[in-house]
Amino acid sequence: MGEFDALAAEIYKDKVRRARLATPEEKFCAGQELFEMAAQFTLAGISQQYPGTDEATRLQHLRKRLALADVLERRSALGEAQ
Repeated sequence: MGEFDALAAEIYKDKVRRARLATPEEKFCAGQELFEMAAQFTLAGISQQYPGTDEATRLQHLRKRLALADVLERRSALGEAQ
């Protein structure tokens, strides 16, 4: 294993250790933070895809993408249950 791989493995182990020690409240807040960060990245991508659109339109695109993700996740869960 190379030096980079060893460092990456140590970082991963540390993240897992910290996650295991987190309280349920901390885990809930972390989930919210991750969702908000993902939404910001998605909005940046929407801005690139649709330059010149206003914030309301970008948020509308985000809502559509979230709804599509929900539909796909439900389909996947149904497929796994069968």
